[in-house]
Amino acid sequence: MATGERVILFDGVCKLCNAWTRFIIRHDDEHLFRLASVQSPAGQRILEYFDMPTTTFDTMLYVEGDRAFDRSDAFLRIVVQLGWPWKLLAVARLCPRVVRDWCYDRIARNRYTIFGRYDQCVLPSSDHDRRFLDDTTSGDG
Repeated sequence: MATGERVILFDGVCKLCNAWTRFIIRHDDEHLFRLASVQSPAGQRILEYFDMPTTTFDTMLYVEGDRAFDRSDAFLRIVVQLGWPWKLLAVARLCPRVVRDWCYDRIARNRYTIFGRYDQCVLPSSDHDRRFLDDTTSGDG
């Protein structure tokens, strides 16, 4: 990853997570974020770098430079950067993190049951591939 790069790691087989990435692509007009599935080689290297599990994926991970954020902190750091009206979701920071993460965990643990899953990672469309990390655009973490 380049210095200062912002990367969102997501579960590539999760339908909810893929909807989230489409939301990011649609609303990230300034192209602030890069995306990588946790199953990809780049995603695996980033997980290893931050000592995160590489076989079970219970949270989205947001990496900003040399810092990683997960669960509700990751979600809130991302939406605040998307601008208005999404920035209004920052009001959720008033809620204690333990409560926010409890809610996040309920959704994350049941996401396949509620939203479904794909048999394999969904590939980005050709007009979105520059938004995704791959082995040629990412370093060793």
